[in-house]
Amino acid sequence: MESRHSLHHVLLLVLCGLSVLCKCSATGIEANQTAVLFVNASEASAKKIPDTLFGVFFEEINHAGAGGLWAELVSNRGFEAGGPNIPSNIDPWSIIGDESSVIVSTDRSSCFERNKIAVRVQVLCDHTGANICPDGGVGIYNPGFWGMNIEQGKSYKLVLYVRSQESINVSVALTGSKGLQKLAGGNIIASDVSNWTKVEVMLEAKGTDPNSRLELTSSKKGVTWFDQVSLMPTDTYKGHGFRKDLFGMIKDLKPAFIRFPGGCFVEGDWLRNAFRWKETIGQWEERPGHFGDVWNYWTDDGLGHFEFLQLAEDLDTLPVWVFNNGVSHHDEVDTSSILPFVQEILDGLEFARGDPTSTWGSIRSKMGHPEPFNLKYVAIGNEDCGKPKYRGNYLKFYSAIKDKYPDIKIISNCDGSSSPLDHPADLYDFHIYSSASSVFSNARHFDSAPRRGPKAFVSEYAVTGNDAGKGSLLAALGEAGFLIGVEKNSEAIEMASYAPLFVNDNDRRWNPDAIVFTSSQMYGTPSYWMQHFFKESNGATLLSSSLQANPSNSLIASAITWRNSVDNSDYLRIKVVNFGTTTVTLKISISGLGLNTLETSFGAIKTTLTSNNVMDENSFREPKKVSPVKAMLEKVSDSMDVVVAPRSLNSFDFLRKSISSSVDTASVLKSSY
Repeated sequence: MESRHSLHHVLLLVLCGLSVLCKCSATGIEANQTAVLFVNASEASAKKIPDTLFGVFFEEINHAGAGGLWAELVSNRGFEAGGPNIPSNIDPWSIIGDESSVIVSTDRSSCFERNKIAVRVQVLCDHTGANICPDGGVGIYNPGFWGMNIEQGKSYKLVLYVRSQESINVSVALTGSKGLQKLAGGNIIASDVSNWTKVEVMLEAKGTDPNSRLELTSSKKGVTWFDQVSLMPTDTYKGHGFRKDLFGMIKDLKPAFIRFPGGCFVEGDWLRNAFRWKETIGQWEERPGHFGDVWNYWTDDGLGHFEFLQLAEDLDTLPVWVFNNGVSHHDEVDTSSILPFVQEILDGLEFARGDPTSTWGSIRSKMGHPEPFNLKYVAIGNEDCGKPKYRGNYLKFYSAIKDKYPDIKIISNCDGSSSPLDHPADLYDFHIYSSASSVFSNARHFDSAPRRGPKAFVSEYAVTGNDAGKGSLLAALGEAGFLIGVEKNSEAIEMASYAPLFVNDNDRRWNPDAIVFTSSQMYGTPSYWMQHFFKESNGATLLSSSLQANPSNSLIASAITWRNSVDNSDYLRIKVVNFGTTTVTLKISISGLGLNTLETSFGAIKTTLTSNNVMDENSFREPKKVSPVKAMLEKVSDSMDVVVAPRSLNSFDFLRKSISSSVDTASVLKSSY
């Protein structure tokens, strides 16, 4: 993430000034004017779009993983978030009972060497005698990440470690947020847990509450220690730990790649809090977790290096690993001392790609994945270009990686779009966060970028500031115009991804975001739906097109041909963004079709993203207020007029050849969005 740029306010009443504010390749129109789009569909002028062009970027920000995509329901499951010193804060764990009935503290008695903190629960009351425990007992509870979503009929696996010098009778329960309604329950009864003992309990929900909590209580006097308390739904994606609904929203974008795990999360404000991959592998109980000091929250690192690689595989997409290069926001490792950091990354590559008999590949194999992961892209740092030690450190990483893995493509943090890099790289990183008009106008940024040498990776783009709100139509339109420019310049650009991907609505560290969620709900912002217009572009064919209108500032268009996997037919898709405030009659003129004439009997599909107000946003109440709307165009020819609404993103899909009369137009409508 970068700092946000100042906003450019467009004075729509002074149309003559628009050409100065929006220097877009696209074309602008004054009121009620027409424009002409010429499309050359011949193979001679066509260019293949990279298979990797549009993907996603996952950063642990806004509780995107912890309390989000990673389905673990317990927050601070190992009691480590309060730090290694005792006594420590066990937040968000809380106490059930008062000081006369229970005392809760922490000590360093855990059996896990890298997670020494355990919680000690001393029950002072009893089921008989003068100090009788209240109904339900006393103990501790965990509310999860702003409430656990417990659903009737579903199963939840509780795993915890327990120790006591006496026999124990512990009740475990999933209850409503106030502890009054019991949704699921069980008991842990054991006569000998003098050594740390792993216990598993399967809980079957008899009710539903999105704000539930987990309770561990007892009415038996004595001292019990707990550690590493985990509660996972049993219906995660393929059992891999990913929340199904959020996973599905990523999958629906058909991303060609996933960049992970950050972002600034990788750097850390200080190196001591940077993401270190070796701390995030192996059994979850052994992972120490860490405090992400850029976005200011604790992660247990259940979503670690292995899980990110597994996520990429489950999405059928390419992993792009961003790693720390010895540089944080505030401290740097001198190049003369960087070799241990280099070796750590070589070990990480061996973990991902090594033979199952290799040192680190064998650990991956023990985790259930003997086959290597398909890791072909790495980024050396994030937004570190220009920092004193970056170039020297970069060259050490570059040489070591290329020597051992010559096929891996290496991404530099330095922008090579305007001037050549002074160091070797396969790709260079480019980030843009700005106002809607500025992002829209940057559609032309790569027109003069070099076609040879390193390609661009636009790994973070978004409209931010007042134009964006929490995710507005205006933001999506600015981004759509920019992406059409990316598509048209895909000779110079290999990858592009929006940022950030996720936000838990209870912890907005950054606005806007593509997908908003709570424990039980989710919706896509207009920027999420905007990306659906580009998901067929990966590996498609870019057609030569030109737009004629006067003046040139508010309209941009592109044309591609793509293969529909549902009906196995070829389509010609035209995308048009009208960033202006007036309706445009667009004449489409298609030449060079040759034998692949347009199918006219079934019409064409028009898809539009717009709304009544350019600042409209989606919400949990209206999750699809701004979302793609489909319609059929009945009259189709190689020269036709279409109406393009103001402030809208549009696509027109034309079938390129005749198919059987039994074609299911409904299935065609559903196949793209």
